[in-house]
Amino acid sequence: MMAGITGTPGTGKSTVGRILSARGYPVTEIADTTGGYILEHDGERDTLVIDEERWAAEFPHLEGFVVGHLAHLLPCDLVVVLRCEPPVLEERLRRRGYSDPKIRENCEAEALDVILVETLEGHFAERVLEIDTTAIDPVTCADTIEQFARGEIPPSFGSIDWSRYLGGYE
Repeated sequence: MMAGITGTPGTGKSTVGRILSARGYPVTEIADTTGGYILEHDGERDTLVIDEERWAAEFPHLEGFVVGHLAHLLPCDLVVVLRCEPPVLEERLRRRGYSDPKIRENCEAEALDVILVETLEGHFAERVLEIDTTAIDPVTCADTIEQFARGEIPPSFGSIDWSRYLGGYE
């Protein structure tokens, strides 16, 4: 089984991936796999643009967890979407040294449910779990992901609404 862990940058994907790896699960950080698929560097958005379709089509079906903000584009058996309230996400990204425009772009994407919508477009709803990481510790998040992967908790999504933050990042 290949399970994707996706979300906007700063939602906790890598931290949870490290916890799952320490517990003995195979974990692949997908940021390391996109290099050969770069089409251009969008300097205005400070973003590498990759050939997502070709990358996803050529990505091997792995056992374990694939972790990264593009994991939902892969043919995963299950997908977990990590979410974070925009003001908390803003602080996390600021601590990482993100530029103000990049922070704004990511917080707006989070408030608009961009990754959740893309996930639901590419996967059946019964394969998707959405977790709010705003106030839970990474160990609890990893525990929840393990339970979902084992079929012990049902899929769930759509209860998070941060649309009230739209327009707050001008």
